[in-house]
Amino acid sequence: MSKIMLITGGSRGIGAATARLSAAEGYDVAITYVSAEAEAHGVVRDIEAKGRRAIAIQGDVAKAEDVARIFKSLDQKLGTLDAFFNNAGIFGPAVAFTEIDADRIQRMLAVNVCGAFLSAQEAARRMMKSRGGKGGAIVNMSSIASKLGGATGYADYGASKGAIDAMTVGMAKELAGEGIRVNAVRPGLIDTEIHARVGDPGRIARLASSIPLQRGGKAEEVAEAVLWLCSDKASYVTGQLVDVAGGRGL
Repeated sequence: MSKIMLITGGSRGIGAATARLSAAEGYDVAITYVSAEAEAHGVVRDIEAKGRRAIAIQGDVAKAEDVARIFKSLDQKLGTLDAFFNNAGIFGPAVAFTEIDADRIQRMLAVNVCGAFLSAQEAARRMMKSRGGKGGAIVNMSSIASKLGGATGYADYGASKGAIDAMTVGMAKELAGEGIRVNAVRPGLIDTEIHARVGDPGRIARLASSIPLQRGGKAEEVAEAVLWLCSDKASYVTGQLVDVAGGRGL
């Protein structure tokens, strides 16, 4: 039988690349989106063209009721979860530390920390052997920003991803006995549309020289790391923070 993967925030960027690669690796795939409905259904069509089942579920992971509904829909439409890429998150324009307002901080933490925590809880409950599950793999989306402090203008984002690093290690220790491996990927500067969406389309080109490999990464390169961590090839890997950053942060 096919394995099933859920990817939150799967309509664009790294999430979409991971969804497409998951299908190529034999997974049936569920993705979530907040507002990018057309893009989400485009990803679904791409997956179905590979002969796999796919669904797109609208929902905001910062809302507990949406998270519960997302997982209920997954249960009903695809079945038992094998792998979960806890990817949904937000990223804002560069703002000086002293000028970040309370609304931005609260929204950043609501999505990137609380949303990731709530989603991981739902995934773990379905995978836990003590609850009748069969184990599985969870990969959390962190960022090299957790190591760099968010760089200039992104302190709130870096702080949110530092929380994901700590959560990943705690989850890995607590869930290992349930047959669940938990790891995180920490991308660096990845060439996706998110930079243009926050008003800095030239960010990758401007900062490429600061990266040891002298280029931005591709979404597909992060997806490869996620799929490896979900696979049996990583069967003895848990609690790890895997940098996919071209050497940035060394």
